[in-house]
Amino acid sequence: MSRKRVIVNGLVQGVGFRYYTEAQAGSLGLGGFVRNRADGAVEAEIEGDDAAVERMLDWLHTGPRSASVQSVQVTDLAEHGEASFSIRL
Repeated sequence: MSRKRVIVNGLVQGVGFRYYTEAQAGSLGLGGFVRNRADGAVEAEIEGDDAAVERMLDWLHTGPRSASVQSVQVTDLAEHGEASFSIRL
C-alpha cells in the first residue's frame, strides 16, 4: 500500500480531467481525491495497492485525450486508509 500526491501541469483544467481521473481511480480500486488548483494545475492524492498506484501514475502522465499533460510531480505521503475516491472543489 502507498499514497502519493500528484501535481499535473499543462492543459488539464476545463477538459474533464478530474472526472476522468475519478473514473480511472475507481476502476483501479484507489482511494483519495482530485481537485483543480488556482495555478491551473490539477492535484490528486491516490492511495491503494502499489501496482494500482503505479498504473494510475502512468495514466496521469497522459490523462484523457482532451488534455495535454506537460509535467507530473509525485511526492510520497503517509497512508490515510482512504478507500473511496472523490472530486474536491
